[in-house]
Amino acid sequence: MIIVSLNFTTRERVAILSERIHELRMRQGYTQVSLAKKLGVSKQAVSNWENGNIQPSIDMLIRIADLFSVTTDYLLGREYVLQADLSRLPPEVAGHILLLIKDLER
Repeated sequence: MIIVSLNFTTRERVAILSERIHELRMRQGYTQVSLAKKLGVSKQAVSNWENGNIQPSIDMLIRIADLFSVTTDYLLGREYVLQADLSRLPPEVAGHILLLIKDLER
């Protein structure tokens, strides 16, 4: 896997972080309320992150990355590769997912 680091201004990184939290939340089917409950924060905190009004703390950034199985670098726009941790899946399921990804790349 190749991971490319990209250079952005602080303002652009805040926008990327906001977009990625929103995008990952939507992909997982979480509402702002359900994500807030998972992370132990208020719905307003999630809304503020997604709107770029505030940024999560470093500890919260790590928790968000862990919840969505991505790196903090991905959340911050320092890499463009979305990674998934398949290690907790049975080997046959992980194998099927990898084959599906290969088919979609074609």
